Amino acid sequence: MTKTPPTLTDRVALMRNRQRADLDRGMFLQTLVADDIEDRLAMVNRDFTDIAIVTGFPDIWRARLPKATIVHDTDTLALTAKSHDLIIHALALHWANDPVGQLIQCRHALKDDGLLLTASFGGQTLQELRACLAQAESELTGGLSPRILPMGEIRDLGALLQRAGFALPVADSLPLDVSYETSLDLMKDLRAMGENNALFARRKTLSTKALFARTEDLYRQSFTENNRLKTTFEIIFMTGWAPDESQPKPLRPGSASARLADALKTSETKLKP
Repeated sequence: MTKTPPTLTDRVALMRNRQRADLDRGMFLQTLVADDIEDRLAMVNRDFTDIAIVTGFPDIWRARLPKATIVHDTDTLALTAKSHDLIIHALALHWANDPVGQLIQCRHALKDDGLLLTASFGGQTLQELRACLAQAESELTGGLSPRILPMGEIRDLGALLQRAGFALPVADSLPLDVSYETSLDLMKDLRAMGENNALFARRKTLSTKALFARTEDLYRQSFTENNRLKTTFEIIFMTGWAPDESQPKPLRPGSASARLADALKTSETKLKP
């Protein structure tokens, strides 16, 4: 029996947050990711002709790849089986209720030997704000409420590609250090990005001024550099290929036809039993 994944994201709140995003001021991380993905594609020795882009901010991509099919990052992706040779999942996977399901849908939509390239926020993202908010709320109320999206570590996210059936999976991390004058400025930037709280289990009532004041105090005590507040964003990039017979396969253990000692031009020392 297939288990239904828990509802992590309030899609109505997420769409509302994105509609309120500042497309002039708040897209610097989206733009950085788009630049990086274009650089990565330039290093792939292949011309892609049937491209799909899964994104919550289509305007970023329409100007770059005008012939690509734009797909909204809903739970069920509007993708057709074996119809694309490249799918870009652009800074939206962290909001998925079922990340593995998203990746499986992408694999099914790829032609054989098609490429998936994803970018998502990783576990180090907003670690400073997360810690300070949690401590402040615990001190003031004696409890915690969901305020910042839980995000996967690179090891866990890389394993998702294998679970989804991709060949030759690779994951790498890009940590980014950003600084703000105050924690309120950081929160304003998150709203401008459309990345403020859209968790399904979030507290629906307004937070108190005391909470934000205490958060600012704790932030300033622990994460100040040059009188500004350090903030980490981590982007995790992943690539995987739809399986194909033409792809290289690992050799079977014991099938080597040459000795490592010969290749290194050294003598082999047998271990004592």
